[in-house]
Amino acid sequence: MAEPPRWRARAERFGRAVLARLPQLSVTIVAGLLLCLSFPPFGWWYLAVVAFGALAWVLTRQTTTIAGGFGYGFLFGAAFYLPLLPWISGLVGVVPWIALSLVEALFPALFGALAVVVRRLPGWPLWFAGLWAAQEWLKSTVPFGGFPWGVVAFSQTDAPLLPLARIGGAPLVSFAVVLAGFSVAAIVFEVVQWWRRDDTQKTKPPAVVLPGACITVVLLATALAWPPVRQSGMGAGEEQPVTVAVVQGNVPRLGLDFNAQRRAVLDNHVRETMRLAADVRAGRAPQPMFVVWPENSSDIDPLANPDANKLISNAAAAIDAPILVGGVVAADGATPDNPVSTNTVIVWNPDSGPADRHDKRIVQPFGEYLPWRSFFSHLSPYADRAGYFIPGDGDGVVTAAGVPVGVATCWEVIFDRAPRESVRNGAQLLAVPTNNATFDEAMSEQQLAFARLRAVEHDRYTVVAGTTGISAVIAPDGHELARTAFFEPAYLDTSVRLKTQLTVATGWGPAIQGLLIAVGVGSVIAAILHNWNFARRRSSGDKVRGAT
Repeated sequence: MAEPPRWRARAERFGRAVLARLPQLSVTIVAGLLLCLSFPPFGWWYLAVVAFGALAWVLTRQTTTIAGGFGYGFLFGAAFYLPLLPWISGLVGVVPWIALSLVEALFPALFGALAVVVRRLPGWPLWFAGLWAAQEWLKSTVPFGGFPWGVVAFSQTDAPLLPLARIGGAPLVSFAVVLAGFSVAAIVFEVVQWWRRDDTQKTKPPAVVLPGACITVVLLATALAWPPVRQSGMGAGEEQPVTVAVVQGNVPRLGLDFNAQRRAVLDNHVRETMRLAADVRAGRAPQPMFVVWPENSSDIDPLANPDANKLISNAAAAIDAPILVGGVVAADGATPDNPVSTNTVIVWNPDSGPADRHDKRIVQPFGEYLPWRSFFSHLSPYADRAGYFIPGDGDGVVTAAGVPVGVATCWEVIFDRAPRESVRNGAQLLAVPTNNATFDEAMSEQQLAFARLRAVEHDRYTVVAGTTGISAVIAPDGHELARTAFFEPAYLDTSVRLKTQLTVATGWGPAIQGLLIAVGVGSVIAAILHNWNFARRRSSGDKVRGAT
């Protein structure tokens, strides 16, 4: 009887391997989906804890090898990122969306492999949490400046652990969530093992002291951080109250070609500002100290185009307040073949016109610019749609009506360093002008969560201005004072307070993140040394037994 073809034998072995690991594979996929459901627009934050508990069951099984940990981590990441990022397909197509999701899945894969390395160390939930903090830092750094979208902390803006952002920012919130999930799993594992023992082996209680202590520390830190966060959100203190307006002009249509009607977008924002001015004159709205327009509210360069300049000046004169205008400004050295520009927020005064400005410092790869343009332009027909934006080099602060305003334009708010540097440079209020016209409502809800966490992290009122929404005014405890609906013209005119005190996260956030990363890296080093010493002792023992 002839042997079956080689490919068939390999397929059969693969099928048997998959069938043998079906429970682990199923739990891994479910865990990734649960983590996705913890993010907006669903916002079921508690599922993040369940997701990491389920992942722990897979990674701590004795049959899971280092290669298996990598594979399960990759599967977990793919099940998480693919349903989290579908809005990208509307921007650059289905293939880049899938490719980005799978590239991002490599970071949880690296975590899974290293988790298997350190799982034999006492207190593995703590080391797992440190490794997760390290992979979140890595994914937020490389490649091309990183992609922090999907950081676990951004799923927790309605969760009781959010006040921890005031102490250690997003890294500490992520660390606390995954530590809680792994610790709960460790307790469950120990209790189940204790329960399965016969009566003669139940003289000792289950070994749950360390996981229980980890959960206790997380809850205690949250309890200590909550009172000042809540007091700040209620407006307690003597900070100066001011009125700030946000204008959401809307766009003719969603999608990449929204700016084909750039003049219509500018007209919409001028029109909505004129409506606000009329309501102020009629006493239906308070006079704002300044007005925030969204990113790309004037894709026509207002510094070079007389018509755009006149429209914005008329709007500022009507409202009698400076307007923070999101514009596209030609950069020095721009040519038809290399039309480099800056994504700029300009303070437009009612009497003197353009004044202070913020040039976006962190520009988005594959959107605002195309890295390795000659290479990537051959991979997707959408590549040529990427812009030619270059980063600015300012301090992230503009002055409007005497108020130092920290500006984190759209993509910048995702990165810890952008709002932190603004506040450290004197910002008393945070503004997040953003352009959501190329995305959808789910993406807008996710981005709003970033701003809510930043408000808590830096103890600052935060205003989000979107072309299509969701625009909002956020208190320092993360709750929304006012918000607009998606894809409609509207304005918000709200009283906020100017704040000057720096939080622990603002001053020491990078150091705290470094300590969390050191926990993970140190555990890997300790595991390697432990395994090396064990192997050396075992080899020495074999030699002694052989000699005797």
